[in-house]
Amino acid sequence: MVSRRALTIARYTFLEAVRNRLFGLTVTGLVCLLGLTGFVGELAITESREVQSSLAGAGMRLFAVATVSLFVITSVIREFNDKGFDMVLSMPIARSAWFFGKFAGFLLLAFVIAAAGSLLLLLYSAPDDVLLWFLSLLCELAIVIALSLLCLLTFSNVTVSFVLAALFYLLSRAMHAVQLIGSSPLMESQSFSQEFIKFVLDAIAFVLPDLHDFTRSEWLVYGGEWASLAPVAAQTAIYVVLLSAAGLFDLYRKDL
Repeated sequence: MVSRRALTIARYTFLEAVRNRLFGLTVTGLVCLLGLTGFVGELAITESREVQSSLAGAGMRLFAVATVSLFVITSVIREFNDKGFDMVLSMPIARSAWFFGKFAGFLLLAFVIAAAGSLLLLLYSAPDDVLLWFLSLLCELAIVIALSLLCLLTFSNVTVSFVLAALFYLLSRAMHAVQLIGSSPLMESQSFSQEFIKFVLDAIAFVLPDLHDFTRSEWLVYGGEWASLAPVAAQTAIYVVLLSAAGLFDLYRKDL
C-alpha cells in the first residue's frame, strides 16, 4: 500500500514536469548545445570530433544538473506554498511515502533528460562509451536530487537551497583538483599553516562524494572502463541513503 501511494506521487510529480514544459526546455537546450559544438568543431584545427564530444558531454552534464536541481527545489516549495503537501498528508499517507514518491518522480525526470543528452552524444562517441557516461550521469543526478530535497526541506527557501546545492556540487567536482594544487611540489612547506590547510582539505574531501570520478568527458573521447562504474554506484548508494535520511529527519520535524 505504501509503495502504491509512493508510485502515485511519483507519477504526478513526473506529470508536473511534463505540464511545465520542462522537456521542451530540454530539447531547446540540446539544440543550442548541438549548434555550439558544431561551431566549436569548425574552429578546431585538429581532433574536431574529440573536441565536440568533450564539450557536448561537459555542457550536457551541467545543463542536466542545473535543470533537475532547480525543478526539484521549485516544485517542492510550490507544493508547500500551495498547501498541497498539507493536503496530501491529511490523508493516510506516511511522510516517507511522500518523500520517496517525489524522489522517484524526480529520478524518472532525470532519466529522461540524461537519455536525451546521450542521444545527442551518439553523434560524436561510441555507443558503449555513451552508455557508460549515461549511467554515471544518472547516478550523479540521483545524488543531486537527494541533496536538493535536503536543502529545501532544511531551509525552505529557493535561493538559499539552490545556492547551497550548487556549492556542494561544485566543491565535490573541484575538490580533487584543489587537493592536487595543495600537494604540489611548488607549495610544499613544513609550516603549521600549510599542514593545517592540507588537513582541512582532506577532511572536507572525506565527507564529500568524489564527483570528479563521475561522468567524465574523457570517457567519450578515449573510451572508458566499465570497472570505473562500480565505485560510482557505491558512492551513489551511500550518499543517496545519507542525504535521504537527513531529508526525512527534517521532513518529520516539520509541523503541519
